[in-house]
Amino acid sequence: MRWHRFAIPLGVVALVFAVTGVTYSINEPDPSDPAFLSPSSAESIGGRRLADALGARGIQVQVETRTSEALVAAYDGAATLFVPVPRVVHPRYLAMLRLLPSTTRIVLVDPARQALDDAAIPLRPGGRRWAARVEEPGCAVDEARQAGRAAALRQRYEGDGTPCYGAGVVHLDWHRAELVVIGASDPFRNDRIGEHGNQTLATGLLAARPRVVWLDLHKLEPPPAGTGDPGSPSGVPPSLGADPREEGSGEGEGSRDGGSGEGDGEGSRDGTGDGSSGDSSARGGEENPLWDAFPAWFWALLVQLALAVVLLALWRARRLGAPVTEPLPVTVRAAETVHGRGRLYRRAKARGPTADVLRAAARERLAQLLAPEPEASLVDAVAAASGRDREQIEGLLDGPAPESDDDLRRLQSDLDALVESVRRAR
Repeated sequence: MRWHRFAIPLGVVALVFAVTGVTYSINEPDPSDPAFLSPSSAESIGGRRLADALGARGIQVQVETRTSEALVAAYDGAATLFVPVPRVVHPRYLAMLRLLPSTTRIVLVDPARQALDDAAIPLRPGGRRWAARVEEPGCAVDEARQAGRAAALRQRYEGDGTPCYGAGVVHLDWHRAELVVIGASDPFRNDRIGEHGNQTLATGLLAARPRVVWLDLHKLEPPPAGTGDPGSPSGVPPSLGADPREEGSGEGEGSRDGGSGEGDGEGSRDGTGDGSSGDSSARGGEENPLWDAFPAWFWALLVQLALAVVLLALWRARRLGAPVTEPLPVTVRAAETVHGRGRLYRRAKARGPTADVLRAAARERLAQLLAPEPEASLVDAVAAASGRDREQIEGLLDGPAPESDDDLRRLQSDLDALVESVRRAR
């Protein structure tokens, strides 16, 4: 069996990729895990060490589990709104971020393209790495310069603002608030915060205001149902008003006068009263392509391995070109060879090629018996030796292909009789 020569290399390559993928999936933190960057979690992916570091610097950490309450708390000003998982925030709440006052800083961790579009942030994701890489700040932002080298480069962002750490961190003045987008969660996690300048960077980004409003949210939340009191579980904060993208002027001032425009804004966005259609369409279009899950060098390596497998298959396969004769590995009886070849011809219904083989064999035997002169034809020599009609002999040796199996068997019998008659005459 030669199949293992091709299967074993492919199996080894598939095993390497499978082990790599499983290991990556196990080690990769899941943002939907309640422990992910939670200020109360001591797990490796939690954020208790960061919360303790902020408390040691005198920063008040206010934990909120609803986006509406986090927006109300951040709207009071002099606060940093920390959103570890922007992809689970409802698009309408993301659109309200632009209404926060100038004394508020917003820190988004690894926002996807859909979240950036929902919030109308002038950034777009660029290249994404397999894992976060340690980089120099490369910018004049105070928090980055104080932190120095940090593992902040995983997801790059392109667009407006001041890029740091190879565009893994982008700082920009957005509407009235100050916005920081960072494409890696490593500086905030318990298991990585103590490496390099991660802790200095993480605390510097969040300690720029005396308060941190920490949104501890890990699953998709329902859309805002309408205006209401700030403490209502499903109401939109009245200080933020309607969805700002529905306002004609796009200014935040017009939407802070009251909540009367919220119903119109919701109806115009998704065509329904409860907004469920808009939520499903927005989340259904969230981009999470496989291309962005791996760096560019991984795909280049994959293409090279595929080419290597193709070259290996061509090398181990039969050589290209016309068939060549090879000695049989074992001795096969002539009768078995004849019967096997005859079955192949019969299965293919190749009566014409079979007749050509029979006639060629008959001509060869007749030529050996008669040994005609070069200038004499074989047909004339056979006719002279056997006494048969020349046209009949020519029809047997060079006639048309038989149309049925019976005609083929009859031709074989006639050729054998012709050869036998010449043998007797000699």
